Amino acid sequence: MGKADQNKKMKMESLLNASFELFTSQGINKTSISDIVNKAEVAKGTFYLYFKDKYDIRNRLIAHKSSQLFIQAYNALEESGITVFEDRIIFIMDYVLDELDANKGLLAFIYKDLSWAVFKRALITPVSSEDVDFGAVYQRMIEESEVELKDPEVMLFLIIELVGSTGYSSIMFNDPVSLSDLKPHLEEAVRRIVRQYTGKKKK
Repeated sequence: MGKADQNKKMKMESLLNASFELFTSQGINKTSISDIVNKAEVAKGTFYLYFKDKYDIRNRLIAHKSSQLFIQAYNALEESGITVFEDRIIFIMDYVLDELDANKGLLAFIYKDLSWAVFKRALITPVSSEDVDFGAVYQRMIEESEVELKDPEVMLFLIIELVGSTGYSSIMFNDPVSLSDLKPHLEEAVRRIVRQYTGKKKK
């Protein structure tokens, strides 16, 4: 990486870190672009080289933070040696929930403004080169699995919505039960979803 590229990367990281700290401490409505660039110690023009407005950086930051969390889960999965597709999905679910339980500020930020549409749009234009391509990883998991799936994107959408909404309530409010008590119910529900979209075994 050349010096110019390295400088761009540092400015991008400064903007991301500053906006995340401000959004999580005082909220997006009370955070201005001036606040972000002042905290990041960059010129306002630099902000507009990368982002259209504060909602654009918010949306891309959600995808960026989600990407970091997911790649950590996927790397741990690869080290686990688990090969059955259904079990691999459960492992990722458990890992992500445990990480969010340990970092409730991140959960509040990701969950509050996350939607399937925002998530997909943000992934089209990754914030940094380190961001994982969720679609490619998910497709690889499917190709390496022992099953064929019908409508795999719909299946993933249902799992994300289920785990996201119930996990949020459980972690943040212990409602209706604690995360440890919720997990067995979630696992059973997710396995049922996977089986609903599982077709014939591969030969």
